[in-house]
Amino acid sequence: VSHLGRPDSRRVASLSLGPIAKHLQKLLKRKVLKLNDIVGPNVEKMISNSDADVVVLENVRFDPREEKNDKAFAKQLARLGDIFVSEAFGTSHRAHASTVGVAKFLPSYAGFLVEKEFNALQPLLKKPKRPFLMIVGGAKIDTKIGILQQFLKKADSIFIGGAMANTFLAAEGFDVGGSLYEKDKLDVAREIILKTHDKK
Repeated sequence: VSHLGRPDSRRVASLSLGPIAKHLQKLLKRKVLKLNDIVGPNVEKMISNSDADVVVLENVRFDPREEKNDKAFAKQLARLGDIFVSEAFGTSHRAHASTVGVAKFLPSYAGFLVEKEFNALQPLLKKPKRPFLMIVGGAKIDTKIGILQQFLKKADSIFIGGAMANTFLAAEGFDVGGSLYEKDKLDVAREIILKTHDKK
């Protein structure tokens, strides 16, 4: 179960997991079945009757219920497995049906990648080496607020890049022209700026 890109809850041929499934089959040297659907009786039947070693569902973000963390959709996903292992550290902060939702219906575990990322972050949270520079990028502040607030008192300097930097620049009164920024997050950016007045 996985996603690719941001198809905005619609089927986008270029974001299908078909090529991913083919490549996975080459890497594993095992039979991989790629389904064109995500959930439902037909999917369950095909999985039950398949002799494949691995089954890849279609991009979960094609379904609008994924990003809404729809309980019924998460329950349908959970019906397809016995346990849930999350290897998506990069999307662990998102409350989607295939991450947070399905974990409510199956025994759930962190995968090796999540464990590796977690272990790498622990020293930064407990006793970071100095000087400690935090670099944060991305487009949206709301997905990074938790991280920023966690490290505000720990980091010596904070560097903000990507489109998210434009929101902070606009919050400080700079003209960002036609560049992407979040007008509805200017107050949040100002609040973070005030808390970091002693940072470089």
